[in-house]
Amino acid sequence: MDIQERIDLITRCPTEEVVRTEELEELFEVNSTPRHYVGLEISGKLHLGSLVLTGFKINDFIKANVKAIVFLADWHSYINNKLGGNWEKIQIMGKYYADAFNFFCPGVQIVTGSELYSKCGVDYCQDLIRFSKHLTLARATRSLTIMGRTEKDALDLSQLLYPPMQSADIKALGIDIVHAGMDQRKIHMLVREVFPKLNWRVPVMVHHHLLPGLSEPAMVGQTDSLEETYITSKMSKSKPSSGIAIHDDEKTIHEKIRKAYCPIDTSEGNPVLELINYIIFHEFSHFTIERSSKHGGNVTYYSKNDVTKDFLKKKIHPMDLKNAVAVHINRIVEPIRKHFVGREPQFS
Repeated sequence: MDIQERIDLITRCPTEEVVRTEELEELFEVNSTPRHYVGLEISGKLHLGSLVLTGFKINDFIKANVKAIVFLADWHSYINNKLGGNWEKIQIMGKYYADAFNFFCPGVQIVTGSELYSKCGVDYCQDLIRFSKHLTLARATRSLTIMGRTEKDALDLSQLLYPPMQSADIKALGIDIVHAGMDQRKIHMLVREVFPKLNWRVPVMVHHHLLPGLSEPAMVGQTDSLEETYITSKMSKSKPSSGIAIHDDEKTIHEKIRKAYCPIDTSEGNPVLELINYIIFHEFSHFTIERSSKHGGNVTYYSKNDVTKDFLKKKIHPMDLKNAVAVHINRIVEPIRKHFVGREPQFS
């Protein structure tokens, strides 16, 4: 596989942005197996966005001969009060996350924050302080959107450590390519600003699309910033009814998608079309809508753009679209669901 083929894998959908593509090309010219990471908080059970779409991109890195790492940020999860800040639950759920990503992304390496900090010891603490010296309190506070918080929230001191910790993690892991959703862009731009001042290697940044929830999304202008729009609208573990969990059975998937926001002849902010664009056409070469002959009969599409065009022309009824999407999504979720029968995390 030549360099351009590897770049094509990394930049293809669901990637939205690479900072910068020329740096990625230069990296491959000097390093045949660069190190990648995507960091994840440990919270609720996984869904299409957190495992499947993220996993699609991880698998692209693995195919491109990149050493892919999923960093399970247990201490960050504790700081951000995930799972009620219960350390035992965070550890149990962390093993479940590791199981899921090992299953969905064969060949990925799993690293936890606890493992990293134990290994690095005082070096990590020193780097954390060095980075923090270049970060004002106001800048740290503005960066809290990366953890779904703002300066308006009641914060404890540890939460202000979150942005510099996330940055120091990149240095400690020796990362060449940093990967995350678009909601993490703010902290990555901070990394690109500060790392050169410390003579630390500046990684390439790859940001993927965030899959929205199934309810009507918040639009730009309804929130204070683009980052808040991403966070508000994305599929979330804290809103089970608005997302497709990897444990949902076929009936539940159909019910959730049937209730999804899908305004007729509108593509902007349409979560059903998003499932087609970012999930279904990633896995299937075609998309078939089954319907009675009275309503036009079955129709098969080989391009996501053609689906959108016909929907905008009112050639596809929203309910027919939803039924077809539910069938295809269930096919993707089914093997993951079967893997976890009897293996879901249990809390006492």
